[in-house]
Amino acid sequence: MSKPFRHTAGFGKRIEYYLIGLMLKEGIDVYVPLVDDNAIDAIIKRSDGSYCEVQIKARSQDVKLGDAALFAAIDHTERNNYYFVFYSERLKKTWIMTSEEFIKESVLNKSGKNEGKRSIWFNGTKTEKASGEKKEYAKERYDKYSVNDFKIFY
Repeated sequence: MSKPFRHTAGFGKRIEYYLIGLMLKEGIDVYVPLVDDNAIDAIIKRSDGSYCEVQIKARSQDVKLGDAALFAAIDHTERNNYYFVFYSERLKKTWIMTSEEFIKESVLNKSGKNEGKRSIWFNGTKTEKASGEKKEYAKERYDKYSVNDFKIFY
């Protein structure tokens, strides 16, 4: 049975509020813009009084096998004090990158309908020898961006 459209259409917004709620629970001052015209889902006031902008990207449990942490067709040029928070529901993992790190680690699409946009794939797949079943895993090369809290924003 497939998920109703309202469930899938609202997934991104639900995860945004879920992650923002976790940030608030940690005591971070988070402000949420009413309009998302500039790819800003949250503005954070740090303990030193400075601010940073945050874009939250999420992949649901229901994406096809192999795409649990694929974030594609992201329109982005480098910005100061700008962070991406990537969340994979299936892998139960969160990665945080600065704008500069995202540009360094992502791939720039050079052709096709998403030419000029960026993609990053935090996961891979492997086949288990015993069962022959395909399993997803988080790529080790991105472990330095993997987080269990939001200390980077303190």
